[in-house]
Amino acid sequence: MTINKEREKIRWACRRGMLECDLFLVPFFEHCYDSLCPEEKIIFEKLLVESDAELFAWLMQTESPSHSNYDLILEKIRIFKKSQISA
Repeated sequence: MTINKEREKIRWACRRGMLECDLFLVPFFEHCYDSLCPEEKIIFEKLLVESDAELFAWLMQTESPSHSNYDLILEKIRIFKKSQISA
């Protein structure tokens, strides 16, 4: 698969059934994904397989993921979202 097709597939996976998740994931993907290291990209892609309810709870910090390797990428997404709000 070409890089553009793979990137578009990941971008599409950021589009969720829950608007609240879209508002976190799509802008983060568009502005930050390319600057992630390869390991972070893999973790981000694995995160996208999780359910909307879990993702939203993790992003809002009402629950913690059972996979601690998600913590860093979730924090990066939250920080980016906060920077959008304050801009």
